[in-house]
Amino acid sequence: MKSSFLLCLLILSVSCNKHKTQKQTVELSCGQCQFGLTSQKGCDLAVRFNDKAYFVDGAHIDEFGDAHDENSGFCEVVRKAEVEGELINNRFKVTAITLLD
Repeated sequence: MKSSFLLCLLILSVSCNKHKTQKQTVELSCGQCQFGLTSQKGCDLAVRFNDKAYFVDGAHIDEFGDAHDENSGFCEVVRKAEVEGELINNRFKVTAITLLD
């Protein structure tokens, strides 16, 4: 009986500790320049999915090259990306980003 209880407790604790991250295809760009977000100043990376944009935590806009590059910069174009992460307090906490274009 005691070992059954411990096994159930272990399974419950493991299932509660799983990350709620999900991999999805999104639009990735500058939140201010391309998505019209105004809650922060400057240029910051953001994702847009389900017709709503969110600032990104865990990656910086300049990690992908010059944000103001005319052909590929996030302040100039909206790009497709596969991201992994989760939405927490109206911000997207990213753990992985793969550009698709």
